[in-house]
Amino acid sequence: MIEDYYKYQAQTSAHPLALEISHAKGSYIYDSKGNAHLDFVAGVSACSLGHCHPRVVNAIQDQLQKYMHVMVYGEYIQEPAVAYTKLLAEQLPSPLETTYLVNSGTEAIEGALKLARRFTGRSQILAARNAYHGNTMGSLSIMGYEERKSAFRPLIPDVGFIRFNSEEDLFKITEKTAGVVLETIQGGAGFILPENGYLKKVRERCSAVGAMLILDEIQPGFGRTGKLFAFEHFDCIPDILVIGKGMGGGLPVGAFVASHNMMQTLTENPKLGHITTFGGNPVIAAACLATLQELIESTLIQESLEKENLLRKLLQHRLIKEIRGKGLMLALIMENPEIANEVVLKCAAKNLILFWLLFEPNAVRISPPLTITTEEITLGCALILEVLDSLKQ
Repeated sequence: MIEDYYKYQAQTSAHPLALEISHAKGSYIYDSKGNAHLDFVAGVSACSLGHCHPRVVNAIQDQLQKYMHVMVYGEYIQEPAVAYTKLLAEQLPSPLETTYLVNSGTEAIEGALKLARRFTGRSQILAARNAYHGNTMGSLSIMGYEERKSAFRPLIPDVGFIRFNSEEDLFKITEKTAGVVLETIQGGAGFILPENGYLKKVRERCSAVGAMLILDEIQPGFGRTGKLFAFEHFDCIPDILVIGKGMGGGLPVGAFVASHNMMQTLTENPKLGHITTFGGNPVIAAACLATLQELIESTLIQESLEKENLLRKLLQHRLIKEIRGKGLMLALIMENPEIANEVVLKCAAKNLILFWLLFEPNAVRISPPLTITTEEITLGCALILEVLDSLKQ
């Protein structure tokens, strides 16, 4: 199979991990040789409830028996999507009440950019340096990392950049700005948290000039930081909320949420301001509903902070310079990229799954399922320390 994998499936890098998967359950992924790999990555923050959570699997199976795809998005009334968007709205502060369901986080970003431009009648979009919002052309345009996007220019025009956590750059947000797009917690840059009320100050500046604040919660959303959404930590409510990854229990999904009034602008002048064939798919919506129900009915969200404390307590080592992030969205910052790389690869050899971050070469990602147990955390941390002790530094 490995030969077919390299020949017939397009690759994203020259050296993929190439683990041949048999099945997955809970906090473990099993390879074709029967080895169990403890998952400290959760599909890059996507499998919030672990692998094949019974509630999610049952919801999927129940919906499969009723119907799958029946019509393009928005034309038919389908119970899973309606029930999910209603429950989501009940968890969100005003004016975040209406949700447009799409197929991925990057498509949700595209929709949010279109919505901000359509609603304000302006064109300028501001994003943060070292930002990552996806890889389609619009999302790529607001990626604050030139090395990754220069090969694909020209991109969409009228995009500028500000420095995350820089109050000095707030003046760049003006009456010409349609939207300011920020990750609530910068992911690819190294799990950077907003400081000194930064997001609140951006919110105030956007309100003052009539710009839309778009917060990208694709990675920190759905309980990963100890709140359902990370913006709840920072006294800042966006005009447009972008979500994905952990919302689908492991299935591909994304969405953008705004006020009903704002979202209505996508229905006229022109009609069909955003369209998607498979957005709101009933099987995926059923998985989203089951995931959200489990998160709000259990103690998993609060436990993510307790599990963060355990990880920070256990991962004390001279080669770990800093632990960034919040909840179960953490990055071990090493002294250099070589150490980070060795930790990921040598832990993989010990059947512990870790991963890298896009723009911070010294980082090792830790973003396990929210369902991970304290025993599993302890086991994984012991393996990390064992690898660190083996390094000749």
